[in-house]
Amino acid sequence: MPPSGGARALALLASVLAALAAGLVFSVYGAADGVSSLDVLRSLLILLSTWWLAWGAATALLGLTSRHRAAPLRATGPIRGKTVVIVPVYNEDPVDTFARIAAMDASLKATGSLAHVDFAVLSDTTNHAVATREQQWFARLLAEQNGVGRMFYRRRTLNTGRKAGNIEEFITTSGGAWDYALILDADSLMEGETIIEMIRRIEGDPRLGLLQTLPKVIRARSRFGRAMQFAAAFHSPAFARGLAVMQGQSGPFWGHNAIVRIRAWAESCGLPELPGPAPFGGHILSHDSVEAALLARAGWVVRLDDDLEGSFEEGPENILDHAKRDRRWCQGNLQHSKVLAAPGLLPWSRFVLFQGIFAYIAPLIWLAFIMVSIAAIPLAGELDYFPQANWPFPVFPDDQTPKAVGLAVGIFGLLVMPKVLVGLDAVATGRARGFGGMGRSLRAVLSELALSSVVAPILLAFQSRSVTQVLSGRDGGWPPNNRGDGGLSLSESWAAGGWISFWGLVGMVVTQMVAPVLTLWLLPVTLPMLAAPLLIWWTSRPASPAHFPVPTDVPPPVVALHDTILAEWTSASPSELKVA
Repeated sequence: MPPSGGARALALLASVLAALAAGLVFSVYGAADGVSSLDVLRSLLILLSTWWLAWGAATALLGLTSRHRAAPLRATGPIRGKTVVIVPVYNEDPVDTFARIAAMDASLKATGSLAHVDFAVLSDTTNHAVATREQQWFARLLAEQNGVGRMFYRRRTLNTGRKAGNIEEFITTSGGAWDYALILDADSLMEGETIIEMIRRIEGDPRLGLLQTLPKVIRARSRFGRAMQFAAAFHSPAFARGLAVMQGQSGPFWGHNAIVRIRAWAESCGLPELPGPAPFGGHILSHDSVEAALLARAGWVVRLDDDLEGSFEEGPENILDHAKRDRRWCQGNLQHSKVLAAPGLLPWSRFVLFQGIFAYIAPLIWLAFIMVSIAAIPLAGELDYFPQANWPFPVFPDDQTPKAVGLAVGIFGLLVMPKVLVGLDAVATGRARGFGGMGRSLRAVLSELALSSVVAPILLAFQSRSVTQVLSGRDGGWPPNNRGDGGLSLSESWAAGGWISFWGLVGMVVTQMVAPVLTLWLLPVTLPMLAAPLLIWWTSRPASPAHFPVPTDVPPPVVALHDTILAEWTSASPSELKVA
């Protein structure tokens, strides 16, 4: 068994045992008066939910205990292969996009490497005005970077297959000119040294088909954005390291900030059009997981190297932009139900696809658990008030309260424990210094925990709606990403989140009518739902840089270079631009 096999077995065993323990606790509740069908259903729902939480916790713990791994193979001496940096764009701001390319090109030149690296902008832009500006700014990019013959731009008039189809068409028609392709997003940035190191690693290992980096989120300005940025920078490395150990040579692909071997991609990654109409049929939206599975099926190594620094991206600045992006991911992951049975896939690849589906079913399982628990109260009479206990919350009779509290603590612990352990590990290893030191980093950990706990019911509401829409046959399409500060007005927040307040109120009223003993227990869910518009608005407001400090608050070299180029370009007058 490869090393990843033992890690997978350990994580699976730990998560299953935790799930069985949670399910057993709820089966015990009905034991005194006999186990009812509701007891069995609740046990099953909490078992599934706990397994999902425990799997995430096991991944983080595995990352914290897997620091020392063999150094990856890498080529030494002159780099022989040719590389193209692919930048797909879709109705993006061309000034910012091409300034990023200019910054990466300059960063590459600064390395002194003689590696052959070209750039290809693959436009799927549907807005004619934006497309015209793309041509104008590409002309400036060519002129300033001396890019003729090594920087290319093409725009498709038929956007077949969206981003995956855009890349597939380029690989099919032009990929033979290069050996490797570095796939980016329009908001990606990468240090020249990182690009060269990735090329050396893929060139040094002839079995390596795809090498994924762990991008760091940059430029977050809002409360929501900075909290997400902090979580990605502070907590994600441990989770990514655990994922890398667990997945081994059939690792993940996240669709960008990764380098691929063009021959492997061309031979393995032709995506099918799924039968039937959207949302389940048609072109695959979450193409990256499927492409990773197809590469692994063909025998290529797909690997996540979490030690690679200098890989950056931007994230959503508010809950609504996050939910909009998540809606597309939801539809794409649920489409994988038609891919699970594809012939020849590795068992682990099928499990990863199943995980992606389960990630979006999990909110409905939690909702079902709450609804069944509410229904069980008047039917089974399991709860009652004990005022003489001087305890403000309802308690379980027959001395079941310790078990109920234990279950709540266990579930909360699976969510919080990994983050707390990552925080303590950061202090012990000195990594906390990059986040403002021990005191500021631990305060940021607690603040992020508090904020994520408050907005979790809102995000779960959006996820539940997304799943319901997909299951009811609604196609969400591929909306363009919003850039900028992400600030929202109260009216915008109410228009987008008022329905969550309505259902939070309905849930609170129904609980009070049917099972009043649970009303207080459900306040951590219903109160944030009631306040959803205010929370959506408040979290979109600008945050102080002192809140949620991250190392990239001091701009990395390529980010600073991009800022300088962008400032120069945005001061240009229209007369300075030429149409290519």
